[in-house]
Amino acid sequence: MALRHIRIYGDEILTKACRPVQMMTPRTKILIRDMLDTMYDANGVGLAAPQVGILKQIVVIDIGEEGDGNGNTDADGNSSSPLVLVNPEILETSGEQTGQEGCLSLPGQAGMVTRPNYVKVKAFDENMHERIIEGTELLARAICHECDHLKGIMYVEKVEGDLFEVTDEPEDGGTDGK
Repeated sequence: MALRHIRIYGDEILTKACRPVQMMTPRTKILIRDMLDTMYDANGVGLAAPQVGILKQIVVIDIGEEGDGNGNTDADGNSSSPLVLVNPEILETSGEQTGQEGCLSLPGQAGMVTRPNYVKVKAFDENMHERIIEGTELLARAICHECDHLKGIMYVEKVEGDLFEVTDEPEDGGTDGK
């Protein structure tokens, strides 16, 4: 697989809405594998296609454990990590959580963001099989963060207060590195 160049905050492509994926092609499957490799190489927990310069509705997420730590799985009982979400649509949210959030497109910076504590999303996997995923806490935060990227929205638009510098490893288990 190949590592892709991660676009940095200020790049115009990060402000554009993405197009739905109409069909899965070998080229799109390569993109998904490259996105996972790029995310892992950058120590992230999520990556959206526009972050690597592709305006398609594709998100990859891996919160770093089998499932999300809360027993959340898809409707077929599959674990939540890693996730490939093609054409994701958030169906339901509830609750609220406020926590540290970062982004691979804004390295070394983080801010406090309030997100839903629960999210239910419908998406296709890399084989274009429809899935319903439910997640809480970090998984819910990651899904919302990455789906925002597909609409051209960066987390900095939702930061409460100022951005601050962070090290590679968040001390409080925050989500630095999306």
